[in-house]
Amino acid sequence: MNVPPLTPVPVFQGEPSPGRGPTPAPALVGGLFTRRQIRSITDGITRFIIKTGGISIILCILGMCVFLVKEVIPLFLPPQATLTEPITLPQHERPTAAALVGIDEHQELAYVLRGDTLEFVFLGEGTAAISQVPSQGLLPTGSVTALARALGKGHNLTLGTEDGRIIPVTIEFTQVFQDSERSIVPAVRVGTPIAAAPTPQPIAKLAYQSTDSEVRIAAQLEDQHLWLTTSRTVSRPDGTSSASTTQADLTSSITGRVTALTFASRVELLAVGTEEGKVYLFDLRDAAKPILAETMQVSEQGGAITALAYLMGDRSLIVGDADGQVAVWMPVREHPGTNQTKMTAVHRFAPHQSTVTDITISQRDKGFITTDAEGGIRLHHSTSAQTLLALTPRQGALRNTYFSPKADGLVGLTESSRVIHYQISNPYPEITLATLFSPVMYEGYERPELVWQSSSGSDDFEAKFSLTPLIFGTIKGTVYAVLLAVPLAVLAAIYTSMFMHPDYRTKIKPTIEIMAALPTVVLGFLAGLWFAPVLERNFPAMAGMVLVTPFAVAVSAGLFLLLPASIRHRIRPGIEALLMMPVIIAVVWGCLATNAWWESFLFDGHYKPWLQTHLGLNYDQRNALVVGVAMGFAIIPIIYSISEEALSNVPKNLIAGSLALGATRWQTLVYLVLISASPGIFSALMIGLGRAVGETMIVLMATGNTPIMDWSLFNGFRTLSANIAVEIPEAPHGGTLYRTLFLAGLLLFVATFLLNTVAELVRQRLREKYSQF
Repeated sequence: MNVPPLTPVPVFQGEPSPGRGPTPAPALVGGLFTRRQIRSITDGITRFIIKTGGISIILCILGMCVFLVKEVIPLFLPPQATLTEPITLPQHERPTAAALVGIDEHQELAYVLRGDTLEFVFLGEGTAAISQVPSQGLLPTGSVTALARALGKGHNLTLGTEDGRIIPVTIEFTQVFQDSERSIVPAVRVGTPIAAAPTPQPIAKLAYQSTDSEVRIAAQLEDQHLWLTTSRTVSRPDGTSSASTTQADLTSSITGRVTALTFASRVELLAVGTEEGKVYLFDLRDAAKPILAETMQVSEQGGAITALAYLMGDRSLIVGDADGQVAVWMPVREHPGTNQTKMTAVHRFAPHQSTVTDITISQRDKGFITTDAEGGIRLHHSTSAQTLLALTPRQGALRNTYFSPKADGLVGLTESSRVIHYQISNPYPEITLATLFSPVMYEGYERPELVWQSSSGSDDFEAKFSLTPLIFGTIKGTVYAVLLAVPLAVLAAIYTSMFMHPDYRTKIKPTIEIMAALPTVVLGFLAGLWFAPVLERNFPAMAGMVLVTPFAVAVSAGLFLLLPASIRHRIRPGIEALLMMPVIIAVVWGCLATNAWWESFLFDGHYKPWLQTHLGLNYDQRNALVVGVAMGFAIIPIIYSISEEALSNVPKNLIAGSLALGATRWQTLVYLVLISASPGIFSALMIGLGRAVGETMIVLMATGNTPIMDWSLFNGFRTLSANIAVEIPEAPHGGTLYRTLFLAGLLLFVATFLLNTVAELVRQRLREKYSQF
């Protein structure tokens, strides 16, 4: 039968169609828009808000990164020196080789002592003003043959005369404010002359140092004898005082002509350099009987020692010789565990092209300046073992230089009687990549070490800014936390998803997730003040639990399997593990009750001495084990929640199909579920790892915050984040510590970014690889 083709009938809106009524027009909402238009507008607004929020977050993160980089970059900028216009002094009436120069801390007023003439030079803007202090006020009789400057703060000078006396001179700068303008006013105080030797002879070389109660002078006379003079002032109860002088001849202890002298700032040490390249160290604690403590062959080529100076702190001795060599020597223990030390060259700097003529130390850090016979100037730093600046003024050789009190300027006097002044910008001399991440030879250490110690109670402290112990502590805390948290969280997620009864799952999972809301400061408080003392008291019992619990669980599980099937089938499926709770509780209670027995059985009665004797481990109350437990407790909910979601999202039909084909639940778990859920589990692990890396409060409160590098479970550590929290309140804005802490923050930022990026790349690859399941 032939069927004619159907002819389509056009249908128009509002007109009746065959068999139907008229098609209604779209309803208007509020008389303006249709519902479809409203949904379209709402979707557009939502997309805009989400996109704006995402872009804002990215911009905020980039802004944080830019801010961190901006604060860190100045640490690595090279130092700069700016030479101001030299000032020419009038020719001295009686030319002399002895000269000293200095400057106030604001670098506005300099002084020049040439022989017996003291001149002040204004270094501010405009024409330099030069004023002289009359020589009669400084030196009543005789001519000056030697000059010396005391180490330390202040401007304490001394003049050595041709009749064998020394005259102390103190220069003080005072700020005076008048009509809202500040000016620097100098004051000169001349002390009582002191005889430098029993017989009056011209002084050829001079070293001078003073303390609150005594003055010490080392003077080489024209006959090459070296005399040590100590003038001590004793105050009486009636307000009067008496002075006593002690003199000792050191000539017999020295061979060769003396070419350089220097005292330590505490006047307990005297270093004497000779033309044979040797340095003699004298112990001056007993002024009447100085002891030759050590003799060093310093110059490698046998050149004369031409300059000596002790760095701030009196431990490091800077030596310059006629060959242009510059080295820092410090006492180092010859054998570990003994107090016997030997002076050792720990830092050698780039040599000068000619003889080293002068060494000027910084009063703020371990920096110093050396000059040579050709006028070369070099700025060094002992801790970083770096030559930071090399300057060559065109004014010729220098007679004397002085490092400004704030280590931000240099003033010098040339052979042509010109005062040169450099403004120096060198705010972070101790920071290099080597001092931040490599072992450094610090004062008082036997070998190069990685140390973080930003402050001390002493002004001459050598700051130590190695970030390596902090990076190590961050890795250590993260590793121990992850070792505890990952097995517990992932296995708990597997059991909850695959084996637990659904009724219990709906209760247990939210309970564990609520744990993530606990403030870490509470966890740190409990870990440091409650759990750490409990663990210290019951450590033997805890060790017993580690040994007994797996055995007890295995035995209990075996006994459960031996029960008749009729009894086992009465137990509701999915709650078998809950039957282990009484066993675990009984084991814990039993071990705690027998803590003394466990200590006797495992540790010969005392576990701390046993750990020290047999394993070489010291037990600190707040240690890595405490932090591992507390931090693991903090990240378990995160890893568990994400892992359980990933496991639960595996399609049920795949699981059912695997079970229907005869696979057991364990086979289905291993060969299907874990593979399908591996991207999500990996993401959980990475998020937990990132959470542990950045943890602050738990580490801050539950460890001793000791920046040591030791994998021991029983020692503390310090992490980057905890270090920032501890140190930032004491860090001066813009200082070295301040910017180093920002560098630590930048390292954390970069590490977290790289960790998350790698984790996302791995997750994507796993997802693509196992997407067919």
